[in-house]
Amino acid sequence: MDAEMIIARRVAKEFHSGDLVNLGIGIPALVANYIPSDLKVFFQSENGLIGTGPIAEQGLAYPPLTDTGRLPIRTLPGASTFDSAMSFGLIRGGHVDVSVLGGLQVDARGLLANWMIPGEMVPGMGGAMDLVSGAKRVIVAMQHAAKGKSKIVARCTLPLTSTRPVNMVVTDMAVISFSDGWPILLETAPGISIGEVIAVTEAELAVPDNVPEMKI
Repeated sequence: MDAEMIIARRVAKEFHSGDLVNLGIGIPALVANYIPSDLKVFFQSENGLIGTGPIAEQGLAYPPLTDTGRLPIRTLPGASTFDSAMSFGLIRGGHVDVSVLGGLQVDARGLLANWMIPGEMVPGMGGAMDLVSGAKRVIVAMQHAAKGKSKIVARCTLPLTSTRPVNMVVTDMAVISFSDGWPILLETAPGISIGEVIAVTEAELAVPDNVPEMKI
């Protein structure tokens, strides 16, 4: 099982029936592929859709129907479309139950940086600022390290997305939550030890007596 699949499958276990969920681009978009059939979740895309399904398979894409990352998506029975003003009204009004975003860095306080890549042209943060600030729960889905450097850092060196801490980070190595400005190791990925997680994490983790393995 590759890293992206581990992350997406684990994040999918954080939802409850009836949740309105926003999935960001990249790894978060894969989460829709792993929702159990008996779980009724409503996916929202900030470009104006509620009721999106998994990423469309090759040959089944309808070009005008995409998510915010321009990936072809499918709609489920009862789906609705609307303008971006309504979409961001839902986000800013606190009606999104869970937002799942990618990340470049998350620091020990739970603050997220996910929109500016050094040395590259970036058009803007899109809806990330609104989603982190407005959703009831925020989950970051990202790989634990990139190019040998931890993405769970003591303090973000990239521009922050919001001053609101995220609730949880799910990586290919661990599940980490944040409480009172402290990162807590909740689970380790299959085959990964606590020591391995600590060794690849810049931020100092609080480690409970019992840290189970992810169930994915």
